[in-house]
Amino acid sequence: MKKLLVYGLMIFLMGCSKNDENSDSSPVPPPAEALSVSAMTYNIFGARSGGIPDLQMIADVINRAKPDLVALQEVDKNTTRNSKNGDIAKKLAELTGMDYHFVKAINVSGGEYGDAVLSRLPIKEKQSFNLEVDPTLGGERRSVARILVEKEGKEFYFISTHFDHLSDERNRIKQANDFVAMAKTFNKPMIVGADFNALPASNPMNILRTFFTYGCLNGNCSQYTFSTTNPDRTIDYLIYAPLNAFTPTYYTVYTWANKESDHFPVIATFKLNF
Repeated sequence: MKKLLVYGLMIFLMGCSKNDENSDSSPVPPPAEALSVSAMTYNIFGARSGGIPDLQMIADVINRAKPDLVALQEVDKNTTRNSKNGDIAKKLAELTGMDYHFVKAINVSGGEYGDAVLSRLPIKEKQSFNLEVDPTLGGERRSVARILVEKEGKEFYFISTHFDHLSDERNRIKQANDFVAMAKTFNKPMIVGADFNALPASNPMNILRTFFTYGCLNGNCSQYTFSTTNPDRTIDYLIYAPLNAFTPTYYTVYTWANKESDHFPVIATFKLNF
């Protein structure tokens, strides 16, 4: 009996040894993290009377949020109303350690006024466009600042724009139609940060949604973005196209930034699916 037990134990141990030799003992790698980018849109109230009192405060908001990309609206370049700040996009780029691209919409106060983008990602291309007004209404032409950026081999456009502010929405309707037509000619996925001066269910936003998708989670853009003293409407957005290129995983309005501008900054994280 003893011999049989010893013999059986030897066969068992040999079988275990053989199985160990054939098994893959290398550790299982953790699942790859999704490739994502963070983006902010921020109307910095550069057109206020007397200009921006302290540009460092705007830079501090951006530095606290640490986005990869920032769309800026109401950006002055060498105007008298912002004489102490000079070239605002360039100065903010220096204060945040980011690259930048500014696009003029109009000449004002002895300088230029328009939109800009900031980027921590490599900028491969900078382009400038404009959006005109309805001739039956008149008003200010608007600008579109577009950059081509890359993250880990994935290229996409990041865009900043700012639609008309008049109570009559004819300019915004024209600008929405023209912006969609423009975007359809772009050959890369895109994220847009903007002050559209339009409520989520308005005609201009409905036009934009024929091509773009809200970055707001579940399409629910209910967090107010204006004004910081009496928040009562959503007019600042991050949107994207095409639908399957990005997945928003985070979207919020930074209500803690309530003294630096009359708009709250909006920030989102997008997973890159392409």
